[in-house]
Amino acid sequence: MFNFKLENKDWYARAWEFFTAHGSFKTPIFMPVWTKSSVKWIHNEELDEMWAEIILNNTYHLYLKPWDNIVKHFWWAHKFMNYKKPILTDSGWFQVFSLWQTWNNWFKNSESLVKITEQWVHFKSFIDWSKHYFDAENVMDIQSNIWADIIMAFDECAPWQSTKEYARSAMERTHRWAERCVTRWKENNIKRELEWNYPQALFPIIQWVTFEDLRKESANFIWKLDTPWIAIWWLSVWESKIDMYRILDILKDNLPENKPRYLMWVWTPEDLIEWIYRWIDMFDCVLPTRLWRHWVAFSSVWNIKISNLKWKLSKEPIDETCECKVCKNYTKWYLRHLIQEWEMLWMQLLSYHNLYFLINLWKKARIAILENKFDDFRKDFWIKYPKEVLKK
Repeated sequence: MFNFKLENKDWYARAWEFFTAHGSFKTPIFMPVWTKSSVKWIHNEELDEMWAEIILNNTYHLYLKPWDNIVKHFWWAHKFMNYKKPILTDSGWFQVFSLWQTWNNWFKNSESLVKITEQWVHFKSFIDWSKHYFDAENVMDIQSNIWADIIMAFDECAPWQSTKEYARSAMERTHRWAERCVTRWKENNIKRELEWNYPQALFPIIQWVTFEDLRKESANFIWKLDTPWIAIWWLSVWESKIDMYRILDILKDNLPENKPRYLMWVWTPEDLIEWIYRWIDMFDCVLPTRLWRHWVAFSSVWNIKISNLKWKLSKEPIDETCECKVCKNYTKWYLRHLIQEWEMLWMQLLSYHNLYFLINLWKKARIAILENKFDDFRKDFWIKYPKEVLKK
């Protein structure tokens, strides 16, 4: 039930079609994030309006609440959420890592919420401080219970300030975990077949911060695993775009052409364009539905802060080139009014626009790849967009 084919390649940019038990999706593609079984301020019908083709669920959150066995009781996440298209689940490690970092930075807690060993990772729930553990095997089992179409291997995301010695030890540990994940994934797929369930596809993950030699070494190890495709972690989230593009550029000749590539956490429209240009096929991020907290909307001339005073009497839409229902029906003046009055509608409208903007952007990029015009499409994008953002 799982397969894929390459439809066209325009230099490094690629267009694929993937086939799963819950339908097909086409790349390059941006996946909206259903952190806790929902996209913030967006319902399923609106995702269908945008032609979103696949979404991401967070394993960590579904494991803690409502718990993966409860999701299984509802006959998998698709039934639980009434979502009929493909689902990808992450491994849960980043939530463990980021919540640990947040707790230590905000509260200077002397007792770490996370303990990493060779066999597993111990952590405390952010909900009730109960103790839990993840390892390569149970993370594969949890994702099997969720019934995602695509699952992620368990890995350790090393902090951006890691020494090279620690980064190497984390990389080697992750490689050992990846081998264990592959073994359990294959065992689970045999069980699923015996139970007349569809097979899941597995992504192992390339790491390691900004050390070029470690990135190449990790890529060489990961792509040789017996899995259909490869994921690449976005460094450790706090590095600059310059470092991100540098690492991707050195990796592009160290990965096989016949495996699709998923870059975890795309941030902005310019990231989407530049990463498609650098041979990436799949992306995800919570940013589109998080920007409403800062009153920010994507546009073809860079981000617009709707709350700024200069939009007080603006009768223009967020972006005149955007065809979403928000840009067709509402002005920046009206959106600013909603923010000023703290009317909750502005959260929904900005979330809808931002998601639509990214999804529409990758669809246009795909058409350009199929027509062998992606280089021209990329140049047109940068005509209005400030190139200075690439230096941040």
